[in-house]
Amino acid sequence: MKKLLFLASAFVLGLSASAQQKPDQVAKMPENYNFGKIKMGTPVTTMFEITNIGDKPLVIESATAGCGCTTPEFTKEPVAPNGATKLKVGYNAANMGPFTKEVYIKFAGIPEQKVVRITGEVVDAAAYDAYTKSDEYKKWQKDQKKSKPAAKGTH
Repeated sequence: MKKLLFLASAFVLGLSASAQQKPDQVAKMPENYNFGKIKMGTPVTTMFEITNIGDKPLVIESATAGCGCTTPEFTKEPVAPNGATKLKVGYNAANMGPFTKEVYIKFAGIPEQKVVRITGEVVDAAAYDAYTKSDEYKKWQKDQKKSKPAAKGTH
């Protein structure tokens, strides 16, 4: 009898867990933004556009970063269905080298978090100046304009 009760409970819990929405069912957004090369000591920002693809208003409950070098900013105003809002993500570029940073977005009523990432490489001033004169930089700029990404960065 205990086994039957346990199995029935597990079945009911499994059904309720599978009925919960996931972030990708209510919001559409880019998952990554690459800053390319950044001059050390020059903070940069990007904007991730978040579109509500659900049928109810969407609220960002929180957006947190894994470290103090990355700062997410958002509004708690509800986003109407088919509406959009922006998540601003800043990076302070204080340490040289490549980086990958994550921001965890929690939507109200959705237990699972959505993760977006920023990447790039922090270089010294001389390397950055050489980079901005290179074909690699021109290609990066062209790609940014062509793709017209929902996540847009500023150097």
